[in-house]
Amino acid sequence: MKKTQNPTVNSTEMSSRPTSTAAVNGAHHTHHYYPPTTSSSSSSASFRGCCCCLFLLFSFLALLILAIILVIVLAVKPKKPQFDLQQVGVQYMGISPTTPSSAAVSLTIHMLFTAVNDNKVGIKYSESKFTVMYRGIPLGRGIVPGFYQPAHSVRKVETTVSVDRVNLLQTDASNLIRDASLNDRVELRVEGEIGAKIRILGFTSPGVQVSVDCTIAISPRKQAVTSKQCGFDGLSV
Repeated sequence: MKKTQNPTVNSTEMSSRPTSTAAVNGAHHTHHYYPPTTSSSSSSASFRGCCCCLFLLFSFLALLILAIILVIVLAVKPKKPQFDLQQVGVQYMGISPTTPSSAAVSLTIHMLFTAVNDNKVGIKYSESKFTVMYRGIPLGRGIVPGFYQPAHSVRKVETTVSVDRVNLLQTDASNLIRDASLNDRVELRVEGEIGAKIRILGFTSPGVQVSVDCTIAISPRKQAVTSKQCGFDGLSV
């Protein structure tokens, strides 16, 4: 009888099989790595928090400044300034017909204005322009430079308006010749707006417009002003 021989398995082959199996299994199973997202979400939340804090801070500062300004305004109680045409002097006035239907007027007048500031703070005036008109027709313009007026003070400013042979046609020319020759009374209108701002602790308030509207009557024969009627009005802007 032949004895059945049990084949001996090489130890090296047995040891190599599990390794190859593990390698095959590892090739089929891949592990993915996902980075954590907690850091990005926390940074965006902190950014929003900083923006919210800055907004609240600026809002608080704005409300604080507004409250301080209101307290100062209530304590000072600012009044609108007074600006009036005090005197008008006629240096020259001449009217001459140029054609049967037109006439030329030449005029030089000197105007003295009075600015009254009854406030506890100073007022800064901007440059002002005054227009001299005859029956709604502009003849000339005078300019008063800007100036600063201290509190509780009165200041006088002046300007000169020169009109050099301005032509008036048809009806306006006839009216001017009739007023000058027959009535010896030529009515002119002086209009202007003065911009003023109140200064409190270095801060400048919103502008206030003071309107000047005057009617003056001039005698061409006497070369003088015979009457003057003025009014002014203040309008906050």
